[in-house]
Amino acid sequence: MTSKIKTKRKHNMTFWFFVGPSLIAFCLVVLIPLILGIYYSFTDWNGIGSSANFTGFENYIKAFSDEGFRNAFFFTVKFTIASVLAINTIGFFLALLVTRESKISNLLRTIFFMPNLIGGLILGFIWQFIFVNVFNSIGQSLGQEWMMGWLSNSTTGFWGMVIIMAWQMAGYVMVIYIAGLQNVPPELNEAAKIDGASLWQRVRLITFPMIRPAFTISLFLTLSNSFKLFDQNLALTNGGPGDATQMLALNIYKTAFSYNKMNIAQAKAVIFFILVAVITLVQVYITKKDEVEA
Repeated sequence: MTSKIKTKRKHNMTFWFFVGPSLIAFCLVVLIPLILGIYYSFTDWNGIGSSANFTGFENYIKAFSDEGFRNAFFFTVKFTIASVLAINTIGFFLALLVTRESKISNLLRTIFFMPNLIGGLILGFIWQFIFVNVFNSIGQSLGQEWMMGWLSNSTTGFWGMVIIMAWQMAGYVMVIYIAGLQNVPPELNEAAKIDGASLWQRVRLITFPMIRPAFTISLFLTLSNSFKLFDQNLALTNGGPGDATQMLALNIYKTAFSYNKMNIAQAKAVIFFILVAVITLVQVYITKKDEVEA
């Protein structure tokens, strides 16, 4: 009996030895700031002083009344839809490409995944150089005015952000789709091929249903990352021209540190948190439900 108690204690100590540091870091970095942020969103705290007087829902009313915040919301939704479609489509076809028998498939996987290893700010500055200098030079050489001043236009600036997001994350979701494709029994495709099914029919009727778990994960990651995009937005356009390409995260950042309205920024952050949580949970519920039905 004593040995069982000692073994159990040893097991508990081992468990907390491994889990404890991560749990403490999570509380300090995520949980406590979240609770404090919710508290400060109901006060007039300016981010500098120690006084924080309760103001109720005043900050939330001001947040919803902010036209810039509403415009950033609609731009973020539009950007998220375009980038999620682009990332998952490109990532899926890249996965189909590299899972075919080829001597260079491993090399292609490495090449396609490498952009994901570059930091967001660095990636933004790299593509800013490409859009501003390289595109401008090509446009002048070819006489194509639409290629010049790429980031000075709200439409091309929008597509520039979609391009950089798809270029970075397509290789990441490719790895997830590869894992899903490798779980598809090859006998199913062979049998369908013998029965005369075309490539598109095999992909649509066999591959898609079999990789729905991978699709759920990829959609969740791309949806949440697109909504929360900040560093590429800051480095590439900084919300310009004007605030035409400003996303929600950048709007919250500027409200807090450019306009020194920390209390309103906290209210916007809480709204942003609830928005992302609801959308991603609904997405996971719907796609998981389809998996069960399949």
